[in-house]
This record gives sequence, C-alpha cells and structure tokens, in this order.
Amino acid sequence: MKVCIFGAGAIGGYVAAKLAQTDTEVSVVARGPHLAAMQEKGLTLLEEGQDPVSVPIRASDNAADLGPQDYVFITLKAHSVPAVVDSMQPLIADETTLVSGVNGVPWWYFHKLGGPYEGTRLASVDPGNMQWDGFGPDRVLGCVVYPAAEVTAPGSIKHIEGNRFSLGEPDGSKSDRAAKLSAALSAAGLRAPVRPRIRDEIWLKLWGNLSFNPISALTHSTLDVLCADEGTRSVARGMMLEAQEVAEILGVKFPIDVEKRLDGGAAVGAHKTSMWQDLELRRPMEIDALVTSVQELGQLTGISTPTIDTVASLIKLRARVAGLY
Repeated sequence: MKVCIFGAGAIGGYVAAKLAQTDTEVSVVARGPHLAAMQEKGLTLLEEGQDPVSVPIRASDNAADLGPQDYVFITLKAHSVPAVVDSMQPLIADETTLVSGVNGVPWWYFHKLGGPYEGTRLASVDPGNMQWDGFGPDRVLGCVVYPAAEVTAPGSIKHIEGNRFSLGEPDGSKSDRAAKLSAALSAAGLRAPVRPRIRDEIWLKLWGNLSFNPISALTHSTLDVLCADEGTRSVARGMMLEAQEVAEILGVKFPIDVEKRLDGGAAVGAHKTSMWQDLELRRPMEIDALVTSVQELGQLTGISTPTIDTVASLIKLRARVAGLY
C-alpha cells in the first residue's frame, strides 16, 4: 500500500511516522527546513514514555517526485487546500482515495448525503469549486482527526495526546477502501474506526472549534477560562445551539448536549486553541472552514445564526487587522 501525506506538519508527520514503522510505503510532501531535515535524517517521533524513534521517509516538495498513490492524506489547514489542487494531481490515479483530514465543514459535505441539498457546493470552503472539480468527490474518504501533536524542531514531531482517526464514507457504506486503510492505521498503533455516520463526528468536533477557537483568539483565554467565565460560556453556548439547529435540519444526531460539550472543553484545561496560536504566530487563520461555513449552512437551511454572525464579524476583523485573513 502506498500512502502519501500531503502537508506533513504536526498531525501529518505523526501519521507518517507511525505508518513508516509498518510495511506501508509512506511518502510526504512538505517544504522548508522541515522538509530538508526529513530528507537529511528522516522523521523523528517522540511519544510520552518512549524513546524517540527516527524513521527514514521519502520526502519532497514536488508531488511529481512521488507518483501515484493508493491513499493521499490531506492534513493541511482547510484554506490552504484549494491552492494546491493542481500540484497534487501527480499523486492521483484512477483508484486513489483522498483522505480528508481537514477541520471544519468539508467541501464534499453534500456528496451522497441525499435529500434536498444533495450535491450542494460550499463557497466558504471551496471557492470556485476548485476541490470539487479538481479532485472529484467520489475520491473522498472522510476522516475526523483527534490527536494533538506539535513540530518541536524541523523533522521532529512530539505526540501530545490521542490516537484516533475516525473514517467514514460520505454515503455511510462499509467500503473495502475504508476497511483497508483502517487495518493499515491499526497496524501502526492508531485507532481507526469506520463510522457509518461520519458527519455526526464532524459536527461534534466542529461544535467546539466553531466556538472555542474564535472566542479564545479574541479574548486570549484558554479553554478552562473561557468555559468557566459566565459571559464567554454563554456566547459559546449560543453559538453551539445555533449550530445544532442547523446540523439537525441536515440530519445530524448529537450524542451529548451542549453543557456536556462545554464541560468537555473546560476539562482540556489551559489549552491555547489553534486559532489563537495562529494569531500569535502570524499565520493565516482558519476562519472560513470553522465559522463562515456554518453561517453558509444557516443561510442554506433558513436558520438564523445571530451569535455566530456576531462572533464571525469580530474574528474576521481581528484577523484582517493582523493581515491574516
């Protein structure tokens, strides 16, 4: 099995390092000092309680060097993907599966969903239909990413917590391609359940990202603080309830209620969200996939989202002022 990780940062590097310790043929597309380090000395993974493991890895900044793959993991920020659709084409053959490990509402959301919105395309996450037309939704296997990791130095990944990558076909079927990838990830020591309702898991994760990320970036508050403060907890609750109404119109079932989701955020502790980190590090902020997409779905379904709209306006202006949106 040939697997390429496109965007081998923290999460992509973690997957690559784990798979490279099995008989899977792994390659990565990366850039800059991180790429140079992997080409020179391989990829190093540090997991708690274990000695660092270094594995040789085939790495390039040019997909044409790596050739067609069985699976391509896309582990970039959502806003970065449309711009690389063309450069990814050398990795894609007739039977290649694209594993969409990207946060937020995915561009393929309405593919094989059925119902009145079947085939709807989302401008907020796929401007100009770049991914829909350039990849094709039939190639996609959904993936909800749960681990946390960080790049501690070029070529070095530190795993922080979690090892689950939930997989799911857009139509909910138990496909051979999902089963084979699940087996390969499991052989690498990762949890990779195949879910019949992958969109439910997408929304459960999005529930927190939609609210916690922009609120934390605006207030510079960690999860424990913003979930304990009466005011910011109320804002997050309002955003979540609006999102829940939108999602349930689309057939999503939430396994827990809003208060449990908020308590779960608080239990994470003094964690800086990725959006706050991006603001501090002056990296483009992942606003559209996490927030604007839910606004677009609200407009599509006729559900009012006033709290989401307010927070979206604030975080977009904050990002524009910083030159990051």
